[in-house]
Amino acid sequence: MTSNAARSEKRATFAWALWDWAEQPFPTLMQTFVFPLYLAGAVAAKGTDTDALLGVATGIAGLIVAVMAPVFGRRSDETGKRKFWLMVNTYLLVAIMVAAFFVAPSPEYLLFGLILYGLGSVVQESAFINYYAMLRQVSTPSTIGRISGYAWGFGYAGGILLLCISLFGFVLPETVFGIVLADSMNVRIVFLFSAVWFALFSIPLFRRVPEIAAAPGVKKQSVIESYIKLWSQLKSLRKQAPETFKFLISSAIYRDGLAGVFTFGAVLGSLAFGFSQTEIILFGIAANLVAGIGAAIGGRLDDILGSRAVIILSLVGLIVSGTAVFVFAGAGVITYWIGGLFLCLFVGPAQAASRTFVSRFTPAGREGEVFGLYQTTGRAASFLSGFMWAGSITVASLLLGLENATIFGIIGLLLILGVGLLLLLRVDPNPKVAYSK
Repeated sequence: MTSNAARSEKRATFAWALWDWAEQPFPTLMQTFVFPLYLAGAVAAKGTDTDALLGVATGIAGLIVAVMAPVFGRRSDETGKRKFWLMVNTYLLVAIMVAAFFVAPSPEYLLFGLILYGLGSVVQESAFINYYAMLRQVSTPSTIGRISGYAWGFGYAGGILLLCISLFGFVLPETVFGIVLADSMNVRIVFLFSAVWFALFSIPLFRRVPEIAAAPGVKKQSVIESYIKLWSQLKSLRKQAPETFKFLISSAIYRDGLAGVFTFGAVLGSLAFGFSQTEIILFGIAANLVAGIGAAIGGRLDDILGSRAVIILSLVGLIVSGTAVFVFAGAGVITYWIGGLFLCLFVGPAQAASRTFVSRFTPAGREGEVFGLYQTTGRAASFLSGFMWAGSITVASLLLGLENATIFGIIGLLLILGVGLLLLLRVDPNPKVAYSK
């Protein structure tokens, strides 16, 4: 390999990893720490059950992704438009963040905000299908775990910087940028800032990572024809890579538990431990720092121990940490800070190693298809964390007569992680699947 070719590959790898940094405004600000709290606190009328409405929006988005993800992923493989569709989804997310700026702090804008929240979730999941499928384009069998982990760490680092800029630059009174508080402009300007961030830092991937070649002899198909072919390909995947197929099932369970940790983490801090909006954002900064460190360490261990071992260790760590938060909740905010940060330490490695496992053990040429299934299976189980969280709280309230039983929601998430761990233990850590690189 010439030195120019080597430099080109390194640039492509860095550009791919940088997209994780680029897209952080959506999960960090739009899905977790700012936009949903803005909808609940400034937009919704007093007494509106905004948490439930956000759950409905997320559920509808999950159904849409579950239906379309496998077909979209397979089509990107065959038509040679993997990077093209990632670009389309990236700039759709940019447009959604710009549109969020126009959600004024008034109840009549709540529906508009909920639609943007759900639509953004659909587009983001669609983007991930193609982004994850690119991992094998920018790595080798010996570096894939490290690159995946570093990219995830890059993302968390971006989340830290975004939260710092948002809190100290815009949200707090007398901020650095001096944004006026009228009409919640200090919060809404964060959405425009997010759009500029994403658009700017996504450019290197589109410039440096090459597009894949189209499969020869591909003919245009209707959606119905695509699903007919998908069914036959599902059967062939089960035969060609049965352990990958089993992993998709187990990961659908535990990944929903991981999503629940982040989705309900802010709610837990606010309702169970009495954190303010500012304290939640400060915790988010620390959480992203710890999760990024965990993802980077996990990426190194992935190449040494294997993806499955890293996921198992992470799930055990999550179950132990979550149990400690529940048991020692009476100690107050110190429990949330210590236990919550330990939870974040193990979330990053589990997420990064999961996509690495799929990349390692997916048949060559089927990356987009399998990552479409990866997103689909995850979304097919996406109702679990919400129902188990709400169900655990409801049961505790009825049986124990508690007015505030939010802490019991942790039990539901721990059960999901436990079931996912048991299913993962049945997956071969080193299945024999062809790898082309």
